Amino acid sequence: MPDQPSRLKLAGISKSFPGVRALDNVTFEVRPGEVHGLLGENGAGKSTLLNTLSAVFKADEGHIEIDGRPVEIRSPLEARAAGIAMIHQELQHVPHLTVAQNMFLGRPLKQASGLLVDRRGQEQRAREVLRDLDPTIDPKTPIRDLKVSQQQVVEIARALLENARVIAMDEPTSSLTPAEFDRLAVLIEQLAARGVSIIYVSHKMDEVFRVCDRATILRDGKFVDTVNMADMNEASIVARMVGREIVHQTHTSHERSDALLEVSDLGREKAVQGATFTLRRGEVLGISGLVGSGRTELLRLIAGIDRPTSGSIRVSGRSLPLHDPRAAIRAGIGLVPEDRKGHGIIRERSVAANMALPSMGRFSRYGLVSHRQRHRVAMKVMEDLRLRPLDVTRPIGKFSGGNQQKAIIGRWIAAGTEILLFDEPTRGIDVGAKSEIYALIERLAQEGKAIVVVSSEMLEIMRVSDRVMVMREGRLVATLERDQISEAAIAAHAIPQSQRSVHDASRPDRQDIIQ
Repeated sequence: MPDQPSRLKLAGISKSFPGVRALDNVTFEVRPGEVHGLLGENGAGKSTLLNTLSAVFKADEGHIEIDGRPVEIRSPLEARAAGIAMIHQELQHVPHLTVAQNMFLGRPLKQASGLLVDRRGQEQRAREVLRDLDPTIDPKTPIRDLKVSQQQVVEIARALLENARVIAMDEPTSSLTPAEFDRLAVLIEQLAARGVSIIYVSHKMDEVFRVCDRATILRDGKFVDTVNMADMNEASIVARMVGREIVHQTHTSHERSDALLEVSDLGREKAVQGATFTLRRGEVLGISGLVGSGRTELLRLIAGIDRPTSGSIRVSGRSLPLHDPRAAIRAGIGLVPEDRKGHGIIRERSVAANMALPSMGRFSRYGLVSHRQRHRVAMKVMEDLRLRPLDVTRPIGKFSGGNQQKAIIGRWIAAGTEILLFDEPTRGIDVGAKSEIYALIERLAQEGKAIVVVSSEMLEIMRVSDRVMVMREGRLVATLERDQISEAAIAAHAIPQSQRSVHDASRPDRQDIIQ
């Protein structure tokens, strides 16, 4: 209701860092029991606003109100005491401690003496809170033994244990399967029904439309609009986020020529078993399957990172030495890894240095690196990929996620790589950058590159692929040609019969959206 009072309001918030005005007079409010999306491209100011809310940063201007009263929050502990909980994309827990110990981390329950921790009391209280969320979680279990989705439930339970009235969720589904997101969506609905206010940050528009009542859109650190989700469609939301209309892209079939990569009976214990396929020039081959089905492990074997227990790989008819990343790079194989920050970049090094990593020999002579030549090549790639800001000396960690991803792809373009392995190429990337990544994959295929794309987003796989291979429990169980590709067909092979539910049948086949 329009006249409903705010549970939380950030009014006129501004925050600057050296050379950057991250937030410029932003006002944001959430009502009791509301699920409110916070949307914008990478760099729009979402994280800065949440960090200001939780007092990780101190705002230069503006103030915070809770239930209509101004409050001063000077530390994350004070934010928690005020009823504000943050659930980060990278979950905050101590792996070797139990569920109950993690839930009481920083504020242990003490025995009557006030000296010793009341572990039994902690476990009992944790069990009471978890009963309504997921009663299968045992408070005595080490949290590292839980699935990511269950660890997330524990984070929510900890927030409820502290009587949180506002819970901010930052990209909560980046590591969840579709079924796990469905369970999270139900849990969010239950929390809202209890009067808890939810701030939901995600780049996945289908999720935002599923769970959010309203959304506030930021662009370049400024407030753009607050909208009712029921009155909007994806195109109108995206246009507000990026300041322009995103042209809808459809799949273009590519002209496939000679076989470039031949994988035969490749395996690594139970992770990958007997993988056999051929990849041709100009082809985009999608690999779909549930999390844990062996998709990433297969790419790592091809890239020479992990040691296989069986099989062979041939590139242009020549056998490739196995478990040898350098040999894979020399053969023209490049991996764009799933964990961009952990495995894809050296954050403190310049974007030029990061781009040169697989081809340093090209820029060095007698052990000395020609920085001028390296910068010249990096500048050409940055201009070609529209990577911003156009500064080859800037540390890559200071670029947005989308620009970091373009730089990783750019390193393989600079190296003249012919076979590109993309593992979750748009994870954590905003819609504008995602559109650019799709266009880049399209262009590389048209140039005759051979491309493999692993993605957990069904529509993404359907959008970019000429063929789709489906993995289940380490095995390639199906290959779908372009005219066979649909969400229902992929799911039918990816999900074991015992795990299929009425939900699968109720999801509409959305093939018409992307063709």
